[in-house]
Amino acid sequence: MNEIWTLSEQHGGKLKDVSFELLARGRALADTLQSQLCTVVLGNKIDDKELESLIFHGADTVFYVENPCLGDMVCEIYAMVLAYLVGEYTPHVLLAAATTTGRSVLPYLAVKIHTGLTADCTDLAIEKETGNLLQTRPAIGGNIMATIKTPNHRPQMATVRPKSYKALAEDRSRSGKVVRVAWNPEWNDTRVQVLSYREECGNSSSLEEADIVVSGGKGLKKRENFRLIEELADSLGGQVGASRDAVDRGWASYPHQVGLSGKTISPKLYLAVGISGAVQHLAGIKTAEYIVAINSDEHANILQVADFALVGDLFAILPQLLRRLGTQGGEK
Repeated sequence: MNEIWTLSEQHGGKLKDVSFELLARGRALADTLQSQLCTVVLGNKIDDKELESLIFHGADTVFYVENPCLGDMVCEIYAMVLAYLVGEYTPHVLLAAATTTGRSVLPYLAVKIHTGLTADCTDLAIEKETGNLLQTRPAIGGNIMATIKTPNHRPQMATVRPKSYKALAEDRSRSGKVVRVAWNPEWNDTRVQVLSYREECGNSSSLEEADIVVSGGKGLKKRENFRLIEELADSLGGQVGASRDAVDRGWASYPHQVGLSGKTISPKLYLAVGISGAVQHLAGIKTAEYIVAINSDEHANILQVADFALVGDLFAILPQLLRRLGTQGGEK
């Protein structure tokens, strides 16, 4: 069986965007193997139209398990259900997003079913000779890219960085089936109960979901100048990002770091200021719709991928830009 499986995520009965991103990944792998793409949805009272949308975005089969116990993610319960499905249907590959859900459930599941797991992948491919899943992820602090295989155990499992791949366009001509799996009371685990949810606070909380991200790098020279990035992000209604150099210097906290060793993002507009464009940083923004770069070095890597590039002194450019946007702007 060469089926490719993904784990779709939901909250409050609504599918998360990362579910459709994973389907795009899975569709490419399934097409290479000329196999079926299946996705698993664990939840409660999810509308049929939500499930059908997974088929329109690439799935051939949707396995849906419904129970109030599955309304919220509880690692032990989710893993119990997935272990049953894996044993029953023996998929070739199982993918999940590198989110709180994926990072919690798949390691627990890997131990239960005695298989391997590669976490936080940025690229996936099929090895033609063996059909093995080639799982690529950053290693050694993001300084190298390692490709990992699981040749001896099935399913091959990986978690994939959100925003590292774009979802397929909806195709309402696609057909597929929804398989409703009966709930087994033995899957319930009463040791853990979800008491409540609390929204994450702070400017970095929605960095991965932001339409506009303004990032600063070592070209800003010192922490005091980083406020130009904060002002510009605020003026544009966006979020503040930072290069690894800026974070290492203490100008921004780690949750703001963009790149392989930070967050992979896919905004409509990415504005990079004083960032040279290391390979690790560029890999974290490759799915951005538009990239605007401001840099004094005309040979900077970031300028090679930018849709719009301004070569010049950022300390002259940013204050003018801020004034045009209606804010004062700082000085060097």
